[in-house]
Amino acid sequence: MSKQKVLILGATGHTGESILQGLLKDTESFQEVEALVRPASAEKPEVKKIAEMGVKIHVVDIGGPLDELVNVLTGIDVLISAIDPMGQLAELKLVTAAKKAGVKRFVPCAFITVAPPGGVMTLRDNKEEVYQEIWKQFLPYTVIDVGYWHQLSFPTLPSGRVDYASAFIPKVEIHAGGTAPTMLTDLRDIGNFVALIIKDPRTLNKFVCTYSDALSENEIFAMMEELSGEKIERKHISAEDIIASCVSALAASKAEPENLMAQAMKFIAEYEFSKYVRTDNTPEYAKYLGYLDARELYPEFKPKTFREFLGELFEGKVENPYKRSRN
Repeated sequence: MSKQKVLILGATGHTGESILQGLLKDTESFQEVEALVRPASAEKPEVKKIAEMGVKIHVVDIGGPLDELVNVLTGIDVLISAIDPMGQLAELKLVTAAKKAGVKRFVPCAFITVAPPGGVMTLRDNKEEVYQEIWKQFLPYTVIDVGYWHQLSFPTLPSGRVDYASAFIPKVEIHAGGTAPTMLTDLRDIGNFVALIIKDPRTLNKFVCTYSDALSENEIFAMMEELSGEKIERKHISAEDIIASCVSALAASKAEPENLMAQAMKFIAEYEFSKYVRTDNTPEYAKYLGYLDARELYPEFKPKTFREFLGELFEGKVENPYKRSRN
């Protein structure tokens, strides 16, 4: 198989950075890895950092003239979008440009938990609009969902010893009894999975899910207590409270559509509803929806398990994915 030329949109974000690292490691499969950057981000330190790694930077306004996008995409084998949650529908223009440019595979910005379209998660429904545009234009694609990150799935401890890596402090909530299993992927493994998936002809025009473990909150808390020797005081949140939070967050987001915090709270509430009340994010439901299972496709690749992740967490080796937001 000839080497592929790949272009990434969103290479400086959390998911995009993981994808970039995964592709750069696989020099046998990828001829060039390039990044598409908006003009407003061109001078950011993160962009300069990836340029120093030898990644070619294309500065283009994705909302600008279509011809400019087509010119950049011409000759690209795989276009990967890791755009931010609020920018999902900007991908509609990317679909048209990719089709005109002859892109061989478009990987739209999925990279979330498994959930159906149609009113369960607003974020999933926004992505569905992009998927339908892909299908209307007969553009080759692969949709990749990754469950929930290890980095967002561990509870905090009374001692505070893992607070350094936690996006939320404290984080001791148990949702809807804590029994629902949910697929988990280490953020750092997303790029490794993507590198395998986009060079595989079996995944063309398919949905694929990645994960290392499918664990319930009760199992996660028990593992955390076992490895830390600490007892976690749990805060239980009922299914009814989760549903009420969804209703409230949706109303607040509609009242203030430009309020980014209101939109973020809606996304969080809908994630909890989908994962813990509906129990969507499982290997069984993914297969029901037609996903290919990356664990079955690539048995030779051993993703970092959640237990292994916790070992690194206690050694102080885990990075808070949202540390930039705190600075």
